[in-house]
Amino acid sequence: MAKDIYALLENYPKAEKFGLVSQMSRSAVSIPSNIAEGCAKDSQKDFSRFLQIALGSSFELETQLEISKQLNFISETDFLEILNKLNILQRKIQALKTYVNKNL
Repeated sequence: MAKDIYALLENYPKAEKFGLVSQMSRSAVSIPSNIAEGCAKDSQKDFSRFLQIALGSSFELETQLEISKQLNFISETDFLEILNKLNILQRKIQALKTYVNKNL
């Protein structure tokens, strides 16, 4: 997801470097970073908390994608493609979180 977002952001206006581009790149990197950090924790409860943070970042990214579409920074086709991938990722994170919580 992070790689897809970085590729998408290359076409954004330079004026958005410190706006949406910054926010979206941070959100996209935050998702795998929080999953990785959670894996290193000693308890399943901590891991679950970091999965929730990763999920929150994914919803931030979804909102930022919607704003980008409304501002015509991305096409409808690109929006739908990346949104579909993001929704799949969100379901996977939620499923992992559910599994982890069952084993607390």
